[in-house]
Amino acid sequence: MMVALALLLLGGLTASMAPRMLARSVWPDREPVLALWVWQCVVAAVLLCCVLAMALSAAEAWQAVRGHVFGPAPQQVIEAYALSAEGHTWAAALAVLLFCGGAWTAAMLTREVLAARSRRRRRREELRERAPLLPGEEEDAERRVIVLEGERPEAWWLPGSPPRLVVTSAALRRLRGRQLDAVLAHEEGHVRARHDWLLHSSSALATAFPQVPVFRAFRVQMHRLVELAADDVASRRYGRLTTALALVGLNEDRGVFGPCPLPHGGVPQRVDRLLAPADRMSLSRRVRMTAVASLVPVVPVMVAFVPGLYALN
Repeated sequence: MMVALALLLLGGLTASMAPRMLARSVWPDREPVLALWVWQCVVAAVLLCCVLAMALSAAEAWQAVRGHVFGPAPQQVIEAYALSAEGHTWAAALAVLLFCGGAWTAAMLTREVLAARSRRRRRREELRERAPLLPGEEEDAERRVIVLEGERPEAWWLPGSPPRLVVTSAALRRLRGRQLDAVLAHEEGHVRARHDWLLHSSSALATAFPQVPVFRAFRVQMHRLVELAADDVASRRYGRLTTALALVGLNEDRGVFGPCPLPHGGVPQRVDRLLAPADRMSLSRRVRMTAVASLVPVVPVMVAFVPGLYALN
């Protein structure tokens, strides 16, 4: 049972310390894709700690669960975990508490996905009304870009099968040449990387456990980093200056660049980042950080299996 407590301690330390460490770092703005991967590995490690602790505490509490958890494991492996024959009430309470947390997380994720599908369905119906099919165009025809009449310059992507890129007529009038191409490349970057799944997952975790620092920070950082990653996709194809001018053109009428700017997705910071880019990390350092981040979810697994592996040796 000490292993389950160690896993909970490890998960708690990771959930409280990882957001602070990443918040002090300056490299995520330089490497947003790598930062997205690091955040996913950290959150996966926290969730793995909870799942493994639940399994071990349930094995401590109930013989039936113990048989499924350890299966055909040798007797010395089972003895290494020092499981009591009669079980403990507090182990059962811990297992039930962790199971309820997992069920609540699954419910929040299901609700988030269903709500996103409902919003997407409504927006697609609105698109069909505002941008009807042309004569001879089939209902399932794939329209890569949909142009809507609108007085406000806007462009966004609508996930689904197939995904749609939507741009207003005001944006077409405001943006010139390669600037429009940069905006479309930005939105295509979201589509290709499936950023919608990251946003849904982070929102579900933050909604389910608003008091957990790592989940709150996960949602905030996902919304910020996916925009930086998509900016980099556009800037690599059409240049940083063109991409920055496109962001300004889309947002200059929204009060985000004045002396008292309104919050709008950190657009001024994104423009500054494009106009004054920091040097990227070296390839070797990026590879090392990717490898280290990939090992973070392995740590809870190693903690859970250490007694069994030690017994076998």
